[in-house]
Amino acid sequence: MQQVGIGIIGCGNISSAYLKTLPQFPILKVCGVADLNADLAASRAAEFNVPARSIDELYGDPEIRIILNLTVPKAHVAVGLKALEAGKHVYSEKPLGVTFSEGKRLSDVARAMGLRIGSAPDTFLGGAHQTARALIDDGAIGQPIGGTAFFMCPGHERWHPNPDFYYEAGGGPMLDMGPYYITDLVNLLGPVEKVAGFATKARDTRKIGSEPRRGEVIPVHVPTHVTGLMSFVNGAVVQISMSFDVAGHRHTPLEIYGTEATLIVPDPNHFGGDLFLLPVVGEAQGKPVSLPYAEGNWRSLGLADMAHAIIEDRPHRANGDLALHVLEVMEAFQTASDRGETVSITTRVERPAPLSESLIDGRLGR
Repeated sequence: MQQVGIGIIGCGNISSAYLKTLPQFPILKVCGVADLNADLAASRAAEFNVPARSIDELYGDPEIRIILNLTVPKAHVAVGLKALEAGKHVYSEKPLGVTFSEGKRLSDVARAMGLRIGSAPDTFLGGAHQTARALIDDGAIGQPIGGTAFFMCPGHERWHPNPDFYYEAGGGPMLDMGPYYITDLVNLLGPVEKVAGFATKARDTRKIGSEPRRGEVIPVHVPTHVTGLMSFVNGAVVQISMSFDVAGHRHTPLEIYGTEATLIVPDPNHFGGDLFLLPVVGEAQGKPVSLPYAEGNWRSLGLADMAHAIIEDRPHRANGDLALHVLEVMEAFQTASDRGETVSITTRVERPAPLSESLIDGRLGR
């Protein structure tokens, strides 16, 4: 199988999840990892038996076709632009950028240069979420009319060793967790047309509860409780709440309401999970998941699909247009809160093609 060379920039917490999964996809070849902290890059390279290199070496290596950008959110666009300037495709961790305007700049530059942008999350490609989409597309819930999306917790400073960036520009619960939920909703329902919402901040500081910085106080620069409504082009209206201020709750992560049934969708931060259909008449039904990537953590799935798409000259699923649309929607909650009015979404995006077959054995899941 022809391989696509990958250069990884950013060796922080999330990089280990990617490096564990990358070898599962024969099409991907890790040509090196790099970080501004050379010691961190060396440590990660030794852990996963890959080369540690400088950032400039990755940009300059002709074998590398895609830069996997795992830097902190505020560096996503700057690193992405440098990769594009070096003639590389870019696959970025979420969000695509910390503002819609800078995300659009990245998208515009890529389009002008004939290069691809890909972006996490790719969890919507997991078997459970693809099964949910198939059920909706097959009419199992009737006409979609609405839904709910909830992620609420007391804050990531409880467990993350360096949680500062969650409370800086580009952080907060909407930009951190919203991509999982909104991307999956676009996968299930199509693009968003309008947004209304409120964004608030409960505290100006947070105390770290994890080692090695337990007890250190950090500032909060972003809203930490965002709630609102999304009106989709297809007419469905979904309530959403993303929060770092909630001690606990009993809401399910995602529910999709239709004229004939309700679909309970598992956590979109994971690839698998249990699906339940609650029909108007009859008992609740657990729905089997037989599609691939429903077990385990398959981060890199979107990257692998992008690599196949480059070779096959077809659209990739976790694409820049999708990520830019989601970024505009997320930013619109703050705009709606600031203005006290509903905000129209300017971007439109096609739902990515369904993924029904494995990428590992060479079948491309068309």
